[in-house]
Amino acid sequence: MESTPAHEVEVSSEAGSPLGPNESLSVDSAALLRSLRLPRGVIVGFAAVLVVAALSGVLLLRKRDGSQGSGVVKQSRGGAVDPQTLRLKGMTAAVETRAIQAPLIAGQQVGTLTITKLIPSGTRVRQGDLLVEFDRQAQLRNSIDQQAQADDLNQQVIEAQAKEDANRVKDETEILDAQDNLAKAKLEMEKVELLSRIDAEKAQEDLDEANATLAQLRQTFDLKRKAAQASIRILEIQRDRARETMLHAQANSALMEIHSPIDGIVVFNTIWKQGNMGEVQEGDQVRPGVPFMQVVDPAIMEVRVPVNQEDLLALKIGEKAQVRLEAYADMVFPGQLESIDPMGTPGDFSNKLRNFSATFSIEGHDPRLMPDLSAVVDVDPAGAGSGFK
Repeated sequence: MESTPAHEVEVSSEAGSPLGPNESLSVDSAALLRSLRLPRGVIVGFAAVLVVAALSGVLLLRKRDGSQGSGVVKQSRGGAVDPQTLRLKGMTAAVETRAIQAPLIAGQQVGTLTITKLIPSGTRVRQGDLLVEFDRQAQLRNSIDQQAQADDLNQQVIEAQAKEDANRVKDETEILDAQDNLAKAKLEMEKVELLSRIDAEKAQEDLDEANATLAQLRQTFDLKRKAAQASIRILEIQRDRARETMLHAQANSALMEIHSPIDGIVVFNTIWKQGNMGEVQEGDQVRPGVPFMQVVDPAIMEVRVPVNQEDLLALKIGEKAQVRLEAYADMVFPGQLESIDPMGTPGDFSNKLRNFSATFSIEGHDPRLMPDLSAVVDVDPAGAGSGFK
């Protein structure tokens, strides 16, 4: 079998080459291939490294292009790339809003309140319109019971006071009789010289007994008055407490109707009810103090967006912006940066990266502009080339 002819590879000499200008190197190509044969895993790994290096170079070039000027990452707007625009996403909110919560019941431990009447969500209301009504039967029943108890206790106070007045008159009469007996005993003692020794001793005993009886009656008189007043006072306290409970029940009954504090639109909150998250309906039970509804005034709206710490320094209060609603592509409102919260919150991926909440006002109004809509805010920190007014 004939051997494969060798192929010559001419290597021309260059500056710094060990070969002379007219020298060439002859190499067996098959031997060269055998010598360069590598495992498949090494070749695949080497190719992956080359791809990662190429992508890193492209991203580095893009970052350098976007970081020129104001240091804001470039965003596309309407298909065009604007290196000066910062795009933020957030949610719309009403500037003026009032939270509606289930009433707190005074003087009672109430687990839940049952909704008997509820205005539909999205309804436009005027100040003073009825929003929700809760079941007030328990409050009315409690008010009636406490009123009956207060009346009964008041009657007991009257009877106790009348009894005390009668006892007082009786005790005063006994004291007067004791005073008369004492006066008679003293008169008998004035005749002691005329009486026999036995009668004199008996007169002295009558005088001592009259003195002791009068002193005892006077002492028990004060004790009886204090005891009677204490008993009457206890009944009065019980009566007043029942009246207070009755008044609380009447006030709680009035709280079962909630009226709108402002003009606006009714918006339901999602709350935990009966083991699930959802909006309230007629017949649902709500715990006292839980905010389950809002009345918002859509005439003045704003957008609240999170801003990372890298973009925070590029924002200034008063900067103009454009606000777009993702649900309505044709709606564009002028806006302005009104405030930035000074305290940041930890980022989603690292505690070292902070997010700050910024608020943009919205100029103009549209019936479709409602709270809790996803919005996009385009800000031009450089103030040029954006067309903002």
